[in-house]
Amino acid sequence: MNVRKIVIAASILGIISGNLVGCTNSSPDGNTATNTDTTTAINTSAESKTATENKKLRSVAFTVGDLSNPFFVVMGEAVEAEAKKIGGKDVNVIIASSAYDLNQQANQIENFTAANIDIIVLNAADKSGIRPIVEKAKQAGTIVVAVDTGAEGGVDATITTNNVQAGEVSCQYIADRLKGKGNVVIVNGPPVDSVIQRVSGCENVLSKYPDIKILSKNQNAGGSRDGGLRVMTDLLTTFPKIDAVFAINDPSGVGAELAANQAQRKEFFIVGVDGAPEAITAIATKGSVYAATATQNPRGMAQKAVQVGNDILNGKKPESPTILIPVKLITKDNVNTEKGW
Repeated sequence: MNVRKIVIAASILGIISGNLVGCTNSSPDGNTATNTDTTTAINTSAESKTATENKKLRSVAFTVGDLSNPFFVVMGEAVEAEAKKIGGKDVNVIIASSAYDLNQQANQIENFTAANIDIIVLNAADKSGIRPIVEKAKQAGTIVVAVDTGAEGGVDATITTNNVQAGEVSCQYIADRLKGKGNVVIVNGPPVDSVIQRVSGCENVLSKYPDIKILSKNQNAGGSRDGGLRVMTDLLTTFPKIDAVFAINDPSGVGAELAANQAQRKEFFIVGVDGAPEAITAIATKGSVYAATATQNPRGMAQKAVQVGNDILNGKKPESPTILIPVKLITKDNVNTEKGW
């Protein structure tokens, strides 16, 4: 698909205006989340009594953390495809990378709002820091749907993986395979809601095993392959014996395996989160230390975000403001029957 990967700065606002036609188990306001088991987007909206006619979807903008990550590329493709499926081929779709820079993402949202974008799909670089600009967008009447990770400021809905569950199933696998005893390192990532929840879920499980020691949990690999390589290289230098690694996503996990190969260290195994194709390949490869991944559904999340946004545009509100998508663990035992995304 022709997904335009752009970083929007203030100077581009006039161009946009001229061209456009118009990751907890409860939401921040305390409403219970819906845990939806889905591989495709499912309509869970309840029609409002005030809705009188359908409004044509004209434009969607997606601001995302990192377009060098294949996971987010898939999400961007799904946002564009679903927008055009709903509104037709003339729907204007913008995909912008924030590079996890809060100021850059705030500028993007400000420009989207000024350009009268119908729906902003937001993958927040900073859950709390993004609040003021989301509030401004909402005050201007723009629909904002958070995806993959939570965002403050009154977003209309949040569509995300059950990230606590992702951390739990990953680290339960680690605990079971270690038989409750060993040294574990956590290759952490950007301090966004989804990552924080995954680490929290992992720690919740490992805390039940007094003979499992977490050697490191604060090293930020940036969610990237290069970051995983850098962080894991340092950890291998620091710790002579590691039994298992929990990586907050597959790119950093693949980088961690690369570090292991370079150091010729094979005494541990790696568990990641995403279900990325490169992780699936690694898990299926004989001799690989990549053991498992808690697979997400980036395409389904993105589709759902656009669908919910369009429902809200037409006077329909979701039954729950937070929709959680469960994960499934892919291991060497079932990798031949699981395709990931």
